[in-house]
Amino acid sequence: MKSESKLEQILTKGEFAVTSECGPPRGADAEVIKKKGEVLKGFVDGVNVTDNQTSVVRMSSISSCVILKGLGLNPIMQMVTRDRNRIAIQSDILGAAALGISNILCLTGDHQKFGDHASAKNVFDMDSIQLVQTVKLMRDEGKFLGGEELKGSPRMFIGAAENPFADPFEIRVPRLAKKIAAGVDFIQTQCIYNLEKFEKWMKMVRDRGLHERVHILGGVTPFKSVGMANYMKKSVPGMDVPDELIERMKAAPKEKKAEEGINICIETIQRLREIEGIHGVHVMAIEWEEMVPEIVKRAGLFPRPHIES
Repeated sequence: MKSESKLEQILTKGEFAVTSECGPPRGADAEVIKKKGEVLKGFVDGVNVTDNQTSVVRMSSISSCVILKGLGLNPIMQMVTRDRNRIAIQSDILGAAALGISNILCLTGDHQKFGDHASAKNVFDMDSIQLVQTVKLMRDEGKFLGGEELKGSPRMFIGAAENPFADPFEIRVPRLAKKIAAGVDFIQTQCIYNLEKFEKWMKMVRDRGLHERVHILGGVTPFKSVGMANYMKKSVPGMDVPDELIERMKAAPKEKKAEEGINICIETIQRLREIEGIHGVHVMAIEWEEMVPEIVKRAGLFPRPHIES
């Protein structure tokens, strides 16, 4: 095994993995993280902890991961290259590993102009693919980017994100291939609403044999309302929400629109489970973590496999 990660063990055994997401608070209150962790505990195999998502300042991903690990969960530390140069990145990887964090999701990160500190100085010393290469170098060769030997390699299960719906569509699979060549172990995709386009992307993935070289987890996010569905369609870059889903949410009775959003999410998971090359699902509930247990249960993914950690 490349790491001590529960998620790696589940995927290696061929089990259909379930991961979710936890957004840290905009303050130092650890109880916020603990409350979300207790909701998700036992229902997922790994919990992503975002890293100043959308360039908005929040509690650090590393500290939030340590809190979740203390609760018995398996945290997936997200790390963006927007805010750190290569010195800080390598330092934080070593620190996270020393604290028992064994999963990392490598991201470039949203530009700071989209967040609450638009005048902040960006870094972008490297991109997500170079971050993957960095973690792999440190883990597998025990070296820093400068060439010096490490004293204790970080045993990390390396992940990255991929958006099958961003333009131009033709480069999405070649970009995935670059991440695999860089050393990524698992991929979590953008939210999937357009299943026909996603299946086309997966066929292109299979045609190149990439599904046999990396574990792909399909991303899903339940709609809470028609407003949310419209926002995802019109205002979130790289999102593909078919009109038929918008109409389906509109047609649902007012008191059952959230329930309809959950129904769509569960149906999507069931379709994903039938696609060759999909090894799991990533449920991004976006401040609706309390619904994850119901989604996991109704999708037939509970109980989760028992893995000794």
